[in-house]
This record gives sequence, structure tokens and C-alpha cells, in this order.
Amino acid sequence: MKKSIFEKKMKNKKFKAIYDEVAIDMSIGEQIAKLRHKAKMSQLDLARKVYTNRTAIARYENRSYNRYNLRTLMRIGKALHKKLKISYV
Repeated sequence: MKKSIFEKKMKNKKFKAIYDEVAIDMSIGEQIAKLRHKAKMSQLDLARKVYTNRTAIARYENRSYNRYNLRTLMRIGKALHKKLKISYV
């Protein structure tokens, strides 16, 4: 299987360190989109697993959205095989 440019870049320690630092500051929506892409799912695929519609997933992935529902976040996490973690930084 051919590696993506991102996968190749992540082998570079300096690039990975900078990426990891920036990744910490990603918004919830960006994290959802990143995990969804990594799982090779469309917004519609994820919406079906979460029992919602594609526009709801698009809203959740929007950087400016800030009205997240904990239950929905938990369902998204389950659909992406991830645990939801909430913390204060």
C-alpha cells in the first residue's frame, strides 16, 4: 500500500513534534474531521452510524460551532472507535 505524503512526513521527528503540538490545540470539530478521514468515512457514513444527518456532522466539524451535545459527542466517539475525553487545560 502506497504511503501518503502525511505518513511520510510523520516519520520526520521535527515535523512530528510540531504536528503533535499543533494537534493538541485543534478544535473539537477538527478532531472529529481528522478521525473521520483517518477512518475513511464520509460525513454521511458517520451520520448514519451516529443516527443523525450529514448536516449535523458538518456542523460539528465546523470550527466556529460551539453548541456540542455530550451524548452526540459520545456517539461520534463510539462510531469512530474512540473514547471521549474532556479535560481542562
